[in-house]
Amino acid sequence: MVLDAESVVDRRRLKRRITAWRIAAVVLGLFFIGALLLSDKQAAGPAGILPHIARVTVSGVITDDRKMHELIDKVAKAAQVKAVILDINSPGGTTTGGEAMYDAVRRLAEKKPVVAVCGTLATSAAYIVALATDRIFVYGNTITGSVGVIFQWAEVTELLHTLGIKVEEVKSGSLKAVPSPFQPADEQARQVTEQMVQDAKTWFVGLVGQRRDIQPDSVPGLTEGRIYSGRQAVELKLADEIGDEKAATTWLTRERNVPAGLRIVDWKPAQESSGLFGWLLQSLAASIGISAETIGSVASQISATLKLDGLVSVWHPAAN
Repeated sequence: MVLDAESVVDRRRLKRRITAWRIAAVVLGLFFIGALLLSDKQAAGPAGILPHIARVTVSGVITDDRKMHELIDKVAKAAQVKAVILDINSPGGTTTGGEAMYDAVRRLAEKKPVVAVCGTLATSAAYIVALATDRIFVYGNTITGSVGVIFQWAEVTELLHTLGIKVEEVKSGSLKAVPSPFQPADEQARQVTEQMVQDAKTWFVGLVGQRRDIQPDSVPGLTEGRIYSGRQAVELKLADEIGDEKAATTWLTRERNVPAGLRIVDWKPAQESSGLFGWLLQSLAASIGISAETIGSVASQISATLKLDGLVSVWHPAAN
């Protein structure tokens, strides 16, 4: 009787072990199948699709983004891409970031038609990017313009004095590391900084005049850095047309002989493998009902904002 009971226990224990191994095998198999399918999808990507119009999204804070430049160059080389739509929705970013992306888009425009479709915001450095395209489409209420640059720094000498902190320094010249947060800017430092800002402004304003074929001084508020609605921008020739992607594709077909009816396919910068963190991020996103891309986008925008340095061409509403 005792032996029979022990046999039953042993058999149940063995059955549980076999079941656990079967479950582990199934999970492992699903993991490998998913990895294989994902790798195939990434390998094929937009490059494996028939002739189409590529959509490249320019959003958030614009910086000197190597992956974005590589993507634009890749789109330029893709024979199946017959035209490109830049989907712009950005307040701007660093002046250098806008300049670098402008250059990349101009290289692209030498090989195939490129248009900009501007959403809620296309200001400052984002407007620089739009200037590089063959035609700028805006919505009536798109906020655009804000032509100019800004250089800001915090001056914390009063705070340091309150905390009893004194900063000592030895530098090679009077203009080294100025303006500085640790001392009020003297007239010489402010003058040099203003000259640099004005030089960048002259470049930006000249770019607007060249690309839009207008006299910047004739546009109310342009050289003062004002913003415009989409309707105002079209009236002042800062943009070409009120319209969305449909209007853009119609123009491409009519003016650039792009075949009608082509699909619009999203092209995105290459993403590095996120490993375990990426899996956790996707799981978190799924548990709260939003996409992992949304969480990643928010995190990347916070990171990009914190990294802004140097001359900045970005618009934001003034705080009261």
